[in-house]
Amino acid sequence: MPEAWLDSAQSYIGGSVPAVISFILKVALCIIVYLIGRKVIAWLTREFRRMMERTKMQTGAVTFSCSMLKILLYCILVLGIAMQFGVTESSVAALVASGGVAIGLAFQGGLSNLVGGFLILMFQPFHVGDYIITQGQEGTVQKIEIMYTTLLTTDTRRVIVPNGTLADNVIVNVTATDRRKLEVKVSISYEDSLETAKQVLERLILENPDVLQEEDHQVFVSELGDSGVELGLRCWVPTDRYFPVLWQMNERIKTEFDREGLHIPYPQMDVHLSSRL
Repeated sequence: MPEAWLDSAQSYIGGSVPAVISFILKVALCIIVYLIGRKVIAWLTREFRRMMERTKMQTGAVTFSCSMLKILLYCILVLGIAMQFGVTESSVAALVASGGVAIGLAFQGGLSNLVGGFLILMFQPFHVGDYIITQGQEGTVQKIEIMYTTLLTTDTRRVIVPNGTLADNVIVNVTATDRRKLEVKVSISYEDSLETAKQVLERLILENPDVLQEEDHQVFVSELGDSGVELGLRCWVPTDRYFPVLWQMNERIKTEFDREGLHIPYPQMDVHLSSRL
């Protein structure tokens, strides 16, 4: 009896060992193929990017296309490795067909972002390098990827915005053109000279070297407010100089108004007390 048990154990081990070794070798081969495949995919993606950049294609379209190519190549690599373990094409097709609805529901937001990315590249409401405002977020477009768009704020914070959100909401492209209209409003007291204030604002427009003097500009009375007369100025400036000119104008208005004796009013309330006998 012990001899029979020993013989059966030896025969079982003798038959199993080659299968275990074969499985280990297959796993090792798949790991090697995966590592080599990663290198090949990185090289193909890099060459594809260089080829697209030589065609002068927009940076956002290049990044988006490279992301799509990378995902496709990885899917092919993983399926090829899976087939080494007995997974057939028909099994893959059946799995995709049976799980398509569940995957679609699970990744509904992701699919929305993917479609949004296609829409952004198709209609091009903005490009890499543009300054945009959307959904309370604003910044310079740093990159447009397959699912998300990255904005870089003025204080160097990165804002990641889903492409689906961008495609479904209002987008303000501040840098769509190379010039931008600047508007500044300021109030003066009712007792001050209106003509003097208008002359100061006109002079500030003419003296600023960043203002596009060939374009029309206006100095006007915007509103007769409760506390004072509101004046406004409008002029055109280069888009990349908008904020520096705005800050300079605000500072110069305060300085020149003080020099001319003009007062900028602020809300105040007069309280009259009466005593009753």
